[in-house]
Amino acid sequence: MKTTHITFAKLCGALMLFCLTTQPLMGWTYTHQFDAEEQENINVYQRAAQSVVTINALVDGHPSSGSGVLIDESGMILTSSHVIGNVTNAYISLADGRKAVAVVIGRAGEKSDLALLKISLDTPLPYLRFADSSQVKVGQKVLAVGNPYGFERTLTTGIVSRIDTERNRIQTDAAINPGNSGGPLLDTQGGLIGINQSIFNPEGNRSNIGIGFAVPVNTAREFLAALAEQKPIPSTVATISRESVVRYRSHTEGYENVSELLQRASTQP
Repeated sequence: MKTTHITFAKLCGALMLFCLTTQPLMGWTYTHQFDAEEQENINVYQRAAQSVVTINALVDGHPSSGSGVLIDESGMILTSSHVIGNVTNAYISLADGRKAVAVVIGRAGEKSDLALLKISLDTPLPYLRFADSSQVKVGQKVLAVGNPYGFERTLTTGIVSRIDTERNRIQTDAAINPGNSGGPLLDTQGGLIGINQSIFNPEGNRSNIGIGFAVPVNTAREFLAALAEQKPIPSTVATISRESVVRYRSHTEGYENVSELLQRASTQP
């Protein structure tokens, strides 16, 4: 009489085959269910990431890289002035892979550390809407999107840790690193509440220790309004022809005056 010995290995193999072949019949599929906070993060990121750009410039002979945020469909970009230094042109990479050269419309000093750039493309661009930074509260959740160390459109989250009224900064523990400068600090509705600007690092190794700062977006509104009223054109762009600075092609309205664009952006709801 012939006997058959079933080894442990054969038994495991048979069970695995059974599971694999019967899984569809049993209706067993894996579907991840995001919790409310995860879904909130996903929603904000999906809305915001397409409006975040990478900025590269040659400042005093050295490469400088940072982030920027589109604030209207015509291609105006807010960033930190230290990202672009004293240059009159910067190189922009958009989320969809397109490249463009931006001209510098204006910049503020170290206290505000803001700059406005302009690119011109043939299609309307996604942009972020301003929130009201005067309503920001310590403890509220915030999200930062930027390009730390060249890792484009990286998302980090945290809270508002402090509101520094003396320095006019929003302090946050959301991770901000070199390359994040000029990118957006967002509320949970995807509204722009600040422009990420710097980190505190007493050891000087440039890495994040959970103390980062953003310029409030209401300061950016004031900056845009001041630029809209400024005449003649800013001296920082005096080397560029007035025509190329003052007027840009719009996809719907022909040529538009930059002052009108600025006024519209500074008063957006």
